[in-house]
Amino acid sequence: MKKVLLVLVAAVAIFAGFVATRPSRYTIERSTVVPAPASRPYQLVVDFHRWDGWSPWAKLDPRMTTDHSGPPSGVGAVYHWKGNDKVGEGRMTITGAVEDEFVQIELEFLKPWEQTSTTEFHFAPEGGGTRVTWKMSGTHDFVGKLFAVFMDMDKMVGPDFEKGLAALKAESER
Repeated sequence: MKKVLLVLVAAVAIFAGFVATRPSRYTIERSTVVPAPASRPYQLVVDFHRWDGWSPWAKLDPRMTTDHSGPPSGVGAVYHWKGNDKVGEGRMTITGAVEDEFVQIELEFLKPWEQTSTTEFHFAPEGGGTRVTWKMSGTHDFVGKLFAVFMDMDKMVGPDFEKGLAALKAESER
């Protein structure tokens, strides 16, 4: 029995060591070309009041509650949501913005787990339209690294970014 227990403890220690060596930084990035000037998609991103029209998460919980604080748009604008287990609870705060070029957001997940990430939107001329790039980056603690061993964040969140960019594109073309 002691040998089995020692083998089990050794296996757990080896696995914990493996988890500890996993990368702590993560980045998820997707982009699309919107056949519109940068001002159209930029205004949809820099104004949280307009996110329900294109956000891939807005439709996951029809009873989700949201509230806004700070300025109506731009730096300092805050969007708070609380919903079911598919959307959880969190807050976004615009921390940087350059008109028609860039929006930076501090994204705080509050429930079901606490995690802070940086989200960026870049708007660059391309052809007759605008390349919109949506990027999220942050760091994992040990539990996040453990989760990442079994679940690929890029595969989990990337498709949502793609849906959101497609909806942003459609909204920008109106």
